[in-house]
Amino acid sequence: MTGQTITLAGPGGSFSAYLASPESGRGPGLVLLQEIFGVNAAMRELADDYAAAGFFALVPDLFWRLEPGVELSDKTEAEWQQAFALMKRFDPVAGLADIQAAISHLRLQPVVNGHVGAVGYCLGGFLAYRTATHTDVDAAVGYYGMNIEKYLSEAAKITHPLMLHVAGKDEYHPPAAQAKVAAGLKDNPLVTIHTYPDANHAFARPGGAHYDEASARLANERTIAFFRQHLR
Repeated sequence: MTGQTITLAGPGGSFSAYLASPESGRGPGLVLLQEIFGVNAAMRELADDYAAAGFFALVPDLFWRLEPGVELSDKTEAEWQQAFALMKRFDPVAGLADIQAAISHLRLQPVVNGHVGAVGYCLGGFLAYRTATHTDVDAAVGYYGMNIEKYLSEAAKITHPLMLHVAGKDEYHPPAAQAKVAAGLKDNPLVTIHTYPDANHAFARPGGAHYDEASARLANERTIAFFRQHLR
């Protein structure tokens, strides 16, 4: 597995992305959608893990229009405040255009088998849902996405498999919102929702305050199996 920073060309300009490649030299593509902390060490480590599982894992800098190269942690109050400020300023429509550019880039690579998925966390979990409704991604997975209940009117646009991992005790996505999402998507055979009743937001981020090893392991196993099924 090797990792490098590359430049992508999108409709709004060029921006950077971290690419981790599998040792096999060939396989499906996967676009990783960042948390509110930017393309930081945690996101690069996730990409490395997906590459080790056989995927070309690409992490585009979705904050580049606001502040290129953001790398924050979740360790200080100042970083949290900076991350929340960036999230509030972030334009998800422009972000979706960048995500489509990343998907298209991977799909055109001769070493990629032509199939590309997307997986997102936190902000990226919300974007994973909208990636499923606004791009030509082949499959998408969202971890503890927020505000999906506000965009359920887009659910009819889902034409490829979508999996959502929901934290039962998510302070940013409370039970009432979770129930709306479940009700709004229950009749769509392309959508699978897994709930982890005792897990909190960011339960799958190693080293995070709410990291839940058992829930993270189960969610990650489900994610890998899902992509191996749909990105063959």
